[in-house]
Amino acid sequence: MQIVFLFYDAMTALDAVGPHEILCRLPGVTVKRVAKSAGKITTDSSLILNAEYALSDVSHADILFVPGAGNATTLQKNPETLDWIRKIHPKTTWTTSVCTGSLILGAAGILSGVKATTHWAALDRLSTWGALPIEERIVESGKVITAAGVSAGIDMALTLAAKISGENIAKLLQLGIEYDPEPPFDSGSPKKADPQLLEMLRKKMVASFETN
Repeated sequence: MQIVFLFYDAMTALDAVGPHEILCRLPGVTVKRVAKSAGKITTDSSLILNAEYALSDVSHADILFVPGAGNATTLQKNPETLDWIRKIHPKTTWTTSVCTGSLILGAAGILSGVKATTHWAALDRLSTWGALPIEERIVESGKVITAAGVSAGIDMALTLAAKISGENIAKLLQLGIEYDPEPPFDSGSPKKADPQLLEMLRKKMVASFETN
């Protein structure tokens, strides 16, 4: 099974790195990291990642994985990447995204009539491409699986691990990375956060989003 992670400049590192830690450990999988051009990718937190393959090097993925970005990019300025996604998607077993990566799937025409989620601050944007926004952590709609904000990618990766290799393997991987969250604050969703903090962050994030 070939799992392909799409990388691009200004992407959010944890969107990909968290799920990568899980999926790369599944038995019998090959993982490829691909970008418009092979080489170094600078994330939105200035972490440097490496894409060993260019888009032209990869024409198939059993699982396509698209991370999001802090500026909620739709990659409209990179039509080659959107075209590549359109070509890869028809033959995938699963096409997946984390956080605002679903906006990229939408811009590629993948989400028309499809239930999907994204980061809470960008959820209303999904309908731009005919998607059906769902406010849930993980949304499965046929072979399209989307995850909400950043940390939800780990949940999605464990969900995929169970589908691919069985629940016991997924549980072993969860145990191996000691994924047992006990955050110091109960402020991880809009429903729980202080309204003033919520509005402050919402304004900041929406201001950073690119125009479609």
